[in-house]
Amino acid sequence: MSFNTFGRVFRFTTWGESHGPALGAVVDGCPPGIAITEDDIQPWLDKRRPGQSRFTTQRREPDQVRILSGTFEGRTTGTPISLMIENVDQRSKDYSEVARAYRPGHADYAYDAKYGFRDYRGGGRSSARETAARVAAGAVARLVVPEVRIRAWVEAIGGDTIDLPAFDDAEIDRNAFFCPDAAAARRWEAKVDAARKAGSSLGAIVACEATGVPPGWGAPLYAKLDSELAAACMSINAVKGVEIGDGFAAAALTGEENADAMRPGNGGPHFLANHAGGIAGGISTGQPLRLRVAFKPTSSILTPVETITREGEASEIATRGRHDPCVGIRGVPVVEAMVALVLADQALLHRAQCGG
Repeated sequence: MSFNTFGRVFRFTTWGESHGPALGAVVDGCPPGIAITEDDIQPWLDKRRPGQSRFTTQRREPDQVRILSGTFEGRTTGTPISLMIENVDQRSKDYSEVARAYRPGHADYAYDAKYGFRDYRGGGRSSARETAARVAAGAVARLVVPEVRIRAWVEAIGGDTIDLPAFDDAEIDRNAFFCPDAAAARRWEAKVDAARKAGSSLGAIVACEATGVPPGWGAPLYAKLDSELAAACMSINAVKGVEIGDGFAAAALTGEENADAMRPGNGGPHFLANHAGGIAGGISTGQPLRLRVAFKPTSSILTPVETITREGEASEIATRGRHDPCVGIRGVPVVEAMVALVLADQALLHRAQCGG
């Protein structure tokens, strides 16, 4: 059985393939009466759109979204919202070799083992092209929780990390890497160029912060806010790790170091630290939600790699086509979208149980 739907109350289902005529999402559970047009969705898709710099895939897709249902006179009706994005720049001939042999690190073999056949054109459903639909759905989710600001950025590429004291929020939108450190962005230009010219790729770490989340969202045990965020981000193509708050670094701290001490504040506690990333016991504390997402290097590379054919014979493959030398760069708006989708769902779940 395949699962193409995420969420509990605010749910979305994505559909379509990398080289099909179109892809999209159906968003269900959105409250009625929310003002929305394509113009509310398009800016987020534009952030993810391919071909905007030499540091991303050169596939030219306008990623123009159309709302097909679920709105009337510019407002949501409470019925399913169908979103469609046409594919206009497919080059399926680039994948003739992929039909014959599996790409190591990609989902080729795993898909074949599960289904007995696969859409090899760009990876079909396993392609990162599917994330355009998530970004469109995430734009709807942002309108459900307008009090929340979600901001993501690239924190490291190929092991080269930003200088945190140099963090400049405005700089994130000034360079091709969504990087808050101008000096790091300049270093990454040479780093990503070198990988691209060598026919290789690089991994990246994307950090994300959500502010304005009130205390109380989430639930203990099986619907923890942090587990939902982790599941959402782990579902993104090429993601191999998610940390909430200090994550693995917390394992090196003592109990007193890791404690987010509290003092009296105006209308609630004043926290002296945020090692927990704004979540305690699976429930938001009112502090900023903080998480980090690790993207592996793009598996489709021009460097020849040992593999096997579908018949089990030893072979070698170099993946042609247009691919991101660092998929984590365009992962920034996707991480933001998945966080927005989780928070919209959790806000509605909280209202359903606790009111308000």
